[in-house]
Amino acid sequence: MTRRSKALQSLLCVLTVALVAPPAALANWFSPEDDSGSPNAVKIKTLYLITFILGMIIFFVVEGLLIYSLIKFRRRRGGTAPAQMRGNTPLEVGWTLGAAGILVILAVVTFIFLGGIKNPASSLPNGYVAEAKESGMKFADNGANSGKTQFVVKDQSQPPGPANKHLTIGVNGQQYLWRFNYPGKDQVFSYHDLVVPTGTTVVLNITASDVAHSWWVPDLGGKADAIPGHTNHTWFRIDKPGTFWGNCAEFCGENHADMTARVTAVSPDQYRAFLAKQAADIKQSQALLSLARKTRGQGGQ
Repeated sequence: MTRRSKALQSLLCVLTVALVAPPAALANWFSPEDDSGSPNAVKIKTLYLITFILGMIIFFVVEGLLIYSLIKFRRRRGGTAPAQMRGNTPLEVGWTLGAAGILVILAVVTFIFLGGIKNPASSLPNGYVAEAKESGMKFADNGANSGKTQFVVKDQSQPPGPANKHLTIGVNGQQYLWRFNYPGKDQVFSYHDLVVPTGTTVVLNITASDVAHSWWVPDLGGKADAIPGHTNHTWFRIDKPGTFWGNCAEFCGENHADMTARVTAVSPDQYRAFLAKQAADIKQSQALLSLARKTRGQGGQ
């Protein structure tokens, strides 16, 4: 085997590994996850596939022409040298206009899908819909205590669409866990585990109380930064019961890798039962804590 053949085989092996290995680290080999069926996740995946397929077509056409030219117009032993081209104005204008046309197409397609990705869809008729007065949280809770706020979020637009079509939940990033504040007359919150009703559009108001974090559950669509003093929004709708895992996507300290989250979709009736049980558990914990403080105070007198 000649040195040239060995070099060619090595190059082919490297290219094969480069093309095969990266997709193995992705969600579905070459596309984002959308196992939840959330409308925004589906549109993100569709837009990605359109861009990916168009990019692959361009890649293989360009590489094919390049390989064809290298073989067809190579200099052969004993032959005359190939003609040296110093420019081709029609060809240069053509590929410039072609590239501009492709850019315009991608921009148009992106803006067609962008509204459905950004704007929350309506909840399904069989879903759980929060009352309008429970939606649109204007304060970013610091996640440490009830009824108090760490800062006021001003001059930030609410998610589009009628509030009574969405269930709005506050998400607060803290080193190194997530706190979820549920709307309602009773104080209900949870850590790490976010429980949501199926068939319901869930809008997340995302902030942080210490450093920058990033909320990301790949199956549920877009990623949103959690920034102290600022509220970002994202949304999803899960139509079937299921569990979806996510993690903080912004390095936030030495235990960043442990800052995970789990979203569990249950039926509306199970969601109501969860709220009632969580509210009762919180009240019981507060009562026991108050009793312990009183007992400790009496013991110290």
